[in-house]
Amino acid sequence: MSDTATMAGLDPATLGDLLRVVGSPGFDRLTEQLRRTGGCSQPIHLTGATKTIDRTTGTLLHHYSTDTEPGGRLRIACGNRRASRCPACAWTYAGDTYHLIRAGLTGDPDKGTPTTIRDHPRVFATLTAPSFGPVHNRPGTRLCRCGVRHAEDAPELGTPLDPETYDYAGAVLWNNHASDLWRYFTIYLRREIAKRAGLTQKAAREQSKVSFGKVAEYQKRGAVHFHAVIRFDGPEGPDTRPPAWATLDLLDDAIRAAAARVAVDVPANPEAGITDGWTLRWGTQLDVQPIGAFGNGEDLTEQAVASYVAKYATKAAETTGTVDHRVGNKEALVLLDVPEHPRRLIEACLDLHHAYPERKLRDWAHMLGFRGHFSTKSRAYSTVTVLDIGGPAIPPALYRVPDAVRVLGLSRSVVYDLIRAGRLRTVKEGRTRLVPASAITDYVALLEREAGAEQ
Repeated sequence: MSDTATMAGLDPATLGDLLRVVGSPGFDRLTEQLRRTGGCSQPIHLTGATKTIDRTTGTLLHHYSTDTEPGGRLRIACGNRRASRCPACAWTYAGDTYHLIRAGLTGDPDKGTPTTIRDHPRVFATLTAPSFGPVHNRPGTRLCRCGVRHAEDAPELGTPLDPETYDYAGAVLWNNHASDLWRYFTIYLRREIAKRAGLTQKAAREQSKVSFGKVAEYQKRGAVHFHAVIRFDGPEGPDTRPPAWATLDLLDDAIRAAAARVAVDVPANPEAGITDGWTLRWGTQLDVQPIGAFGNGEDLTEQAVASYVAKYATKAAETTGTVDHRVGNKEALVLLDVPEHPRRLIEACLDLHHAYPERKLRDWAHMLGFRGHFSTKSRAYSTVTVLDIGGPAIPPALYRVPDAVRVLGLSRSVVYDLIRAGRLRTVKEGRTRLVPASAITDYVALLEREAGAEQ
């Protein structure tokens, strides 16, 4: 055994455990579980049972228990989007993000978006943070303010020229409120669109919708900025054409005006020693580019945008030199050998936590204060996902009308006739009409009853 283990590069105990697992009765199922995790570095181990019961008859339709699995556990992929934590799941996440963004640009009927959205006005917008103090950079062919032309991979890039005067507190508070800034931006955007169209906000909503997909990215200085695809749709979403007034120029102008309006106030807290508050705004470096459909000389094509967004979907604050896990105190930063600039940002989070406990700055110090989702989209932008726990995919409880059309296998006009006649139930979430999965089941049962009555 010891000679065989040595030849295999294993110690005898490890080789013995390996042979025991390979020879166990559940090895084939274990192999299948591991294959389905896609090479996940830290799979989640689930235990328990599920039952699917027909609500009408009470009949047990399906039962599953992990008692029958190897070791009594079901192993599923962790799904962590960070490449630093799980390269395999991050690769999957990047691929999913690419297809999600691309489906909202080129259209994909299988993912809930028609190919006609290529004709909809859409732009790729980048919203950045303001300046918190001068940093080392590479301004084109010019020298940095420090008098040096830095290499592309120079470690000082993004670090302050004068750390003593850099607004570290403002930087982490901006990151912490970045999701609020984006939320207010989407509110003001719809208002600015209505204003430029010469319509009331209600009338503008009845004639068009604005859809988006966005991803967050850390700059070298540790500030978050957002890349977003923003698209005009018709009143019923991507399946309908936007009105004639919904042009690229109007969208561009509205985006710039909305970004300029956003302001989030962080009040002072004298009791905590903070005598001055902050007014947080977007930075002046706002970039808005139209997205071309077919690459006929346009600066920005659909595939380029989807690839760019997917590239940053798996990156997080660790790209700035911080760590990818929570930090409990300042002493840990010394042990973790965190570089000075991210260390000061983390320390600012820890120092500010007692003044603004509701912002949970201590919990998100390793993210330099940012606590939002890295990749988000509006409901109508493109596809939705289903839950996969190693068994059959769980279908959504609600379908958009185009998805219900495909599930039923009927034409769109027939489905809308059924809705108007009350034969197919629908519900509304905001202004979006949805078809419950139970309504589809009930309609099929209605057809079967009608067919039986005719015989």
